[in-house]
Amino acid sequence: MNKLKKALLGAAIAGALTFGTASWAQEQTVMISAPSLGFPFFVHMMNELKDEAQKLGVKTVESDGQNSAPKQTADIEAAVVQGVGGIVISPLDVNAMAPAIQSAVENGTPVVTIDRRVSGVNGILAHVGADNVKGGEAQGRWLLETFPNGAKVVNLQGQPGASPAIDRNKGLHNVIDQHKDKFQLVAEQTALFARDQGLSVTESLLAGMAEPPDVIVAANDDMALGALEAVKARNLQDKVKIIGFDALPEALAAVRDGQLAGTVEQFPGGQSRKAMQVMVSFLKEKKAPESDLVLLEPIVITKANLDKAERLGELK
Repeated sequence: MNKLKKALLGAAIAGALTFGTASWAQEQTVMISAPSLGFPFFVHMMNELKDEAQKLGVKTVESDGQNSAPKQTADIEAAVVQGVGGIVISPLDVNAMAPAIQSAVENGTPVVTIDRRVSGVNGILAHVGADNVKGGEAQGRWLLETFPNGAKVVNLQGQPGASPAIDRNKGLHNVIDQHKDKFQLVAEQTALFARDQGLSVTESLLAGMAEPPDVIVAANDDMALGALEAVKARNLQDKVKIIGFDALPEALAAVRDGQLAGTVEQFPGGQSRKAMQVMVSFLKEKKAPESDLVLLEPIVITKANLDKAERLGELK
């Protein structure tokens, strides 16, 4: 990146991020970036990242991607221009974010991806996340256990292009595709990981069905909670089981109260703390992780094992 481009970029994005005063130690400042802080999951993840960074004695600068690949890209470019020590990022899209992350790596800025991976980028320090394929498989096994005689299934998929959406869908199909004689996928549609979309998509699907499905499998809790609203509106909550993914406090409360059948715990706090530990170890000790892939295995949370949920203490 030449000097003119650096100057222009610096002027253009001066207000995009808050880097504090000029006295901060650049080599011990980490930019943390989430796809969108409009999702409670990412708010929790960012809070855990900041808390772990504080414990480890490094500063952070926060980036909200606002569900926009150009915005998250601009924030990465800003961080590189400003000379941050490293970037911990959950990239919005596996493909769209790859060029900016590759550029950061090539400019000497270490990058740890968290929760979501990117495709085709060489030199990333590590990826820390949940094994989303296994998470989807856990939903599939729950289906087998809960509906041993089979079921009509609606599959609410996540945001196209997002690695968790891709992997969770793959994991679910890994299981149910082996039991096509039992499980009928009556509908499979994206609801963009959003609650309002989970509501509207489910409303539309239910309106077009002669009979309701036995179960709705959602790739995150926001979609599951939106689907729950649609199911309640038709007074079908006793007929249609719903399982989500993320173990948000609101979803855990719904599991506790019998409104959701379950959710998948992927330990976002554990992911966040491990990702920051990997980054800080590299910045302070130049110590690369033993493996550049660190995956936590998700588990299904139901009323029977609610005590295993990471965020149980946040229930109201």
